[in-house]
Amino acid sequence: MRKIRSRFAVLAATVTLAVAMLLPLAPGRAQAQQGGLPLIRDAEIEHTLRAYSDSIFEAAGLQPRSIKIHLVNKDSLNAFVTPGRHMFFHTGLLLTAETPLEVMGVVAHEAGHIASGDIAGRRMAQQDSSVGAIASMVLGVGAAVLTGQSDVGLAVTQLGQGAIVSNLLAYTRAQEGTADQAAVSYLNEAGYSPRGLMTFMKKLEGQTALLSDNQEPFLQTHPLTRDRIKFLQQAVETSPHHGEPAPLKLRRMHKRMQAKLDAFLSAPEGTLRDYAGKDTVAARYARAIAHYREPDLDKALELVDGLIADHPDDPYFHELKGQMLFENGRIRRALEPYRRASELRPNSQLIRLGLAEVQLQLNESELTRKALDNVNQVLDAEPRNAFAWRLAAIAHGRLGDKGMTAVALAESALAKGDPQTARRQAKRAQQRLEEHSRPWLRARDIAHEAERQLENSNG
Repeated sequence: MRKIRSRFAVLAATVTLAVAMLLPLAPGRAQAQQGGLPLIRDAEIEHTLRAYSDSIFEAAGLQPRSIKIHLVNKDSLNAFVTPGRHMFFHTGLLLTAETPLEVMGVVAHEAGHIASGDIAGRRMAQQDSSVGAIASMVLGVGAAVLTGQSDVGLAVTQLGQGAIVSNLLAYTRAQEGTADQAAVSYLNEAGYSPRGLMTFMKKLEGQTALLSDNQEPFLQTHPLTRDRIKFLQQAVETSPHHGEPAPLKLRRMHKRMQAKLDAFLSAPEGTLRDYAGKDTVAARYARAIAHYREPDLDKALELVDGLIADHPDDPYFHELKGQMLFENGRIRRALEPYRRASELRPNSQLIRLGLAEVQLQLNESELTRKALDNVNQVLDAEPRNAFAWRLAAIAHGRLGDKGMTAVALAESALAKGDPQTARRQAKRAQQRLEEHSRPWLRARDIAHEAERQLENSNG
């Protein structure tokens, strides 16, 4: 896996049969181990995938917010769903997809598996309880937001039972055909051509004769047949949206997503070469990120300021500027771009968390209170966000609330899979809080859960 600068906060995770135990490492130092699942978070890319997906989920009769979308930093073409309605996309698929319709076709196909119950039905019943536990651990790591920094996080998850998990996620040819039929229906109802699903499958068609070790991972769990390709070709021809491209807005978002991924995951010199002489927004964005990673802060700021001047209401350009300044120690200057980004995208928990981190770094009582308010809003949406709980502990500590500081530290430890620290901090919280108050009751529950985890690990 490529080395990534500190924007991608890194932590390692070791999976046991009882619980995902997450061990934080210094940013930028951890490398993905064999069989690992490196997860990335980014506000803009997650927003783009939501723009692709939500109408498809609605067409499938699924509540969009019930589907948790995750990014996996791997070059291969793959996407998969796991129990609990978690949908994973490899960055290789996002970078290879020529149009939004290809990604949307994959989304619709995976939604077909969710809607039909493939991931929670017969195959789960055939597996023993230990495999069920492994599946749950995949979910626990995917569901928790366990970043070492505010904006973009990289988590490395070691799955020792990788072959069993792959078998758990594999589908039969009949299930694949059913998911294709559902996908076509969802895409047509949402107003999109199924052409993207067909072209994605045709990309994989030539690999069907290869040994499984040489195939793209998607083929290893989603068997492809000529009949499926023929069905999709017919579906494209008969679609009421035949020949229609994705909306222009989505095509622009797609270019930006690819430029951003490429710029953060590739060597800066390669990005600068690939995007040299191009004046598109995506190209300017990529060059700004590449200069930031070199690092050449002055050039990076010049480019991002130009983007902001041309697009003053784009939250992600303000966010990037704030990140650049923050990571280069210019904390005071980072406050306004983060504040503006959060104002423009108030529902982005990652941006709000970045703002809270800057506010806490400035260590002023008024900003500390604002930071705590921002962190609490994040935790309302993401209650297992270990980093948010850590920031909450800092804020409570500075405001003199020792009981809530201990509760927040206990929550953070529990989310990271550290039951010993969670139990110790929960007991401390109970001693400092009013008995039977809501925080006291929560501290008691954390202590009980931590004790249960410790008993299981010792057993």
